[in-house]
Amino acid sequence: MKNTIKVINELKQKGLIKDYAIGGAIAALRWVEPFFTRDLDIFIILPKKLKEKKLIILSPIYEYLKKKGYLWKEQWIIIEGIPVDLFPADELEKEAVENAKEIEYQGEKTKIIAPEYLIALFLRTNRDKDERKIKMLLEQAQINMEKLTKILNKHGLTEKFVKYKEKYYGR
Repeated sequence: MKNTIKVINELKQKGLIKDYAIGGAIAALRWVEPFFTRDLDIFIILPKKLKEKKLIILSPIYEYLKKKGYLWKEQWIIIEGIPVDLFPADELEKEAVENAKEIEYQGEKTKIIAPEYLIALFLRTNRDKDERKIKMLLEQAQINMEKLTKILNKHGLTEKFVKYKEKYYGR
């Protein structure tokens, strides 16, 4: 994964993306006990030049990666053997990237989404596997509940969280 992160950092250095952070299950693994996942989710903030009239243009990123020899397989682009999903950040994801924790992975700098934002993102997608990740984060990570509450309120997810807590904790 180190080499994959290195390639993602190249995208930032070349100005093809403005910023990024690791999200999804790989990010959750930073905060909880290990479990299986098969891909690396990268939430990206695009430079203004790749946005035109609310149209998101990803072709320069994919052309760059294709020239480097990386190929598509199903919905992923395989970078250094790792299936990668690139997600242009919406409002919540942009905030999550901007507030991500900077870490070093095997000598390579990267950013990883904080657990409070992961909970909000998992709550929004609300699949069974996301609910399990929320439970793991709540039980194993040090969650700043005040921060989580602010995020959920700001992005209209408070009611979903109440229903989630009722389902899993009876309250």
